[in-house]
Amino acid sequence: MRILKYLFFFSLVGIFCGISLYLYQVYSESRDEIANIKQHKMDITTQIFDRKERLVANLFDKQYRLYAHFSEIPPRVIEALLAVEDTLFFEHVGINPDTISRAMLKNALNMRWLEGGSTLTQQVVKNVILTSEKTLKRKIKEAMFAVLLERELSKEEILEIYLNYIFLGHGYYGIKTAALGYFHKNLNELSLKEISMLVGLPKAPSTYDPTKNLHYSLGRANSILARMLDIGWISQEEYDLGIKEIPEIYDESLTQNLAPYVVDEVVRQLTPMYPDLKTAGYKIKLNIDLDYQNIAQEALRYGYSKINARLLEKYPTYFKQRESVQDSQEHQQQDLVHTQSTSKLPDGVKELLEIDTTPAYPKKAGELNGAIVITESQTGKILALVGGVDYKRSPFNRATQTKRQFGSSIKPFIYMLAFDRGYSPAWKITDAPRRFGIESNIENIKNIKNANKETEEDIWIPKNVGAYGGLVSLHYALQHSANLATINLVNQIGFDFIYRGLIDFGFQNVPKDMSIVLGSLSLSPLDAAREYSLFSNYGTMLTPRLIDSLVTQDGEVYEFPLVSNEYTQPKQAFLIIDILRDVVNRGTGSRARLQNIEIAGKTGTSNQNIDAWFCGFSPSIQTVIWYGRDDNTPIGPAETGGIVAPPASAYFFSKLLEIEPGIKRKFHTPQGVIKKTLDDGEYLYTNTSKLPSQPPNSSNADEDLIF
Repeated sequence: MRILKYLFFFSLVGIFCGISLYLYQVYSESRDEIANIKQHKMDITTQIFDRKERLVANLFDKQYRLYAHFSEIPPRVIEALLAVEDTLFFEHVGINPDTISRAMLKNALNMRWLEGGSTLTQQVVKNVILTSEKTLKRKIKEAMFAVLLERELSKEEILEIYLNYIFLGHGYYGIKTAALGYFHKNLNELSLKEISMLVGLPKAPSTYDPTKNLHYSLGRANSILARMLDIGWISQEEYDLGIKEIPEIYDESLTQNLAPYVVDEVVRQLTPMYPDLKTAGYKIKLNIDLDYQNIAQEALRYGYSKINARLLEKYPTYFKQRESVQDSQEHQQQDLVHTQSTSKLPDGVKELLEIDTTPAYPKKAGELNGAIVITESQTGKILALVGGVDYKRSPFNRATQTKRQFGSSIKPFIYMLAFDRGYSPAWKITDAPRRFGIESNIENIKNIKNANKETEEDIWIPKNVGAYGGLVSLHYALQHSANLATINLVNQIGFDFIYRGLIDFGFQNVPKDMSIVLGSLSLSPLDAAREYSLFSNYGTMLTPRLIDSLVTQDGEVYEFPLVSNEYTQPKQAFLIIDILRDVVNRGTGSRARLQNIEIAGKTGTSNQNIDAWFCGFSPSIQTVIWYGRDDNTPIGPAETGGIVAPPASAYFFSKLLEIEPGIKRKFHTPQGVIKKTLDDGEYLYTNTSKLPSQPPNSSNADEDLIF
């Protein structure tokens, strides 16, 4: 008998020691685990806003979460949460013996795990550092960790972690995220019923998701209201009002991406500097204006529909080679996108635009597409950027990722170099057919030879698109994009001077041959926006800026600086502006003309009508528009830059005047610009450019142009 007593005693001692040793081991582990909770960084969604603080998109990796500090959380949210989850939260030490006892009894009677009896502190421990497995070992750890956590963190800090960590259905993590997602409200704007719906979600997020099961969600919220009434935390009047309320629920995508091409470019630019871009909760403010972005997208689609309609009407045989007419019609019916009517367009614009409300979108990689970049002329801020007609069909960003031949859009830079060298717009140059000898390196000018069929071995015979003017002024030559006049000008000034000048302007990969005179070099629409700011900003080139600022979770602000380079004086740049204004008024860009705002710009067409450009600007806004096919095949017969691209510019500016009627409408003339009337008309010049018979510093090139 005595032996049995000793065995029982030592068994109890052994069990006690074992439990003590296990608890000590758990306690030892807990120190590191508690530190993990204190230092735990949740993935927080980065948000992108336009210049008017409107949400453009949410960026996140796996969890869509907007963080709310405890000071942002209304007391009613705390009360409703504690009423349903942990009424004695502010009184217990991390565990509640009463609820644990009830849960253990209920589980024992039912012979299965039905209830956990966890406090909010225990739930934080389980969610952050443990698992959801239903075992006694895990529950012991959870209880001990909860007690220790209460010694390390305040009750408010624990609530803050819980309310930001929890999953609330529909992809929403955290109470702030769910409030904005389900109700489009900040936490301080929520009604009592809306709060009750949110705090009822953690029990079964999918079941009580109001976008899927509104009836269940309302029922759960009503139960919470009843609980708050029973414990005296709300009045009968508040209860009655809450029971009757049925909040408006929003069911929408998590990203809220209103400008996908823009967002892709933001990610591309910032990821190298901020590898945690999608998880660190940054607030990114763009220079983008969503109003401008929307009408830029409309303008691009409008121009696209006009091109396809013209090809169908004028060149049905050619167009059928590209795409089955039947397939195109079916596609239009399926993906009909209505643009706005012409009823509010300014007088004289309706006939020009002839808006088509049924644009057909590209179906294959080689089909027609386009891009548009809108910038603010004096700041370089990118107000709109669209990299394609339809992002869903092709997310490839043609505004930033493609390099296309610039065509005659290069010519204003050549004339700018001439004017800075002392030439004036009135200077005369020959615009007539000419044969040029080629000593060697014929491969370097194959682009030009492809564009001009009448070639002989070792002979280059360039042509104008239109008629030859004979002896013409430089103003006339640029206004009408005369190829021969421009080639003769470069020959007269000296090719090396022009080549070095284009390099200085920032053009890259410039071929060192005369093909550059006709725009054989390639660049993206975004690059073109930078280059053309030389004119729209009166001589100072600006690097386009998409991002205005970035704010971290800690409130640190990084502003993206203006990068500028002054290349010429405003009065010199205005000589080009004046000519480009005539390009739109009476030249190749006439389809961009509007009656109630001055537009200047230059068209461009690459060989065989593969690329079509219009780089234009008003006194304050610049537009760069490009159309082409992704497989580098011709857009269509006679589809030149002057026909294809300017209508989209006219559409954009006509709509812009509706939303921004106060924008500047006339170009200002800088000091130092002089107007002189000559026998053949009026010309502008400056004290840098002269009107004598021979301009300064010109070279005397041979009659045959040598490559």
